[in-house]
Amino acid sequence: MGTHHRTPYGPGSAAPGLTVFPLDGRRGVRAAGEVGLATRTVWEGVLDRAVREGDRVYCLELSDVTFVDVAGAGALVAAAGRLGDGRRFVVHRPPPALRRVLQTFWPDLPTIEVSMS
Repeated sequence: MGTHHRTPYGPGSAAPGLTVFPLDGRRGVRAAGEVGLATRTVWEGVLDRAVREGDRVYCLELSDVTFVDVAGAGALVAAAGRLGDGRRFVVHRPPPALRRVLQTFWPDLPTIEVSMS
């Protein structure tokens, strides 16, 4: 079962949402939408759950995520810091801005692997 979050943003409009579904055949989630102020709680919940589950590799399929703000990137890095030895996030096909932020500010972080395949 997926979770979806959409918050009103101004009169008569909606803020971008974030939808999250479990992956088939491996540990992790597929997300769609945007990670920003309106969806930060959902994003942080996904990351906290991943840390608690204790899997060696946790996949984040982000090919349908169009944007991750700097705070969302920071939340990913903070969660990766809580993973412990030998564990890591594998981030599949992140949006270009997230890839650049990770490469710029955390280029050698062993707990986050970025995969473009």
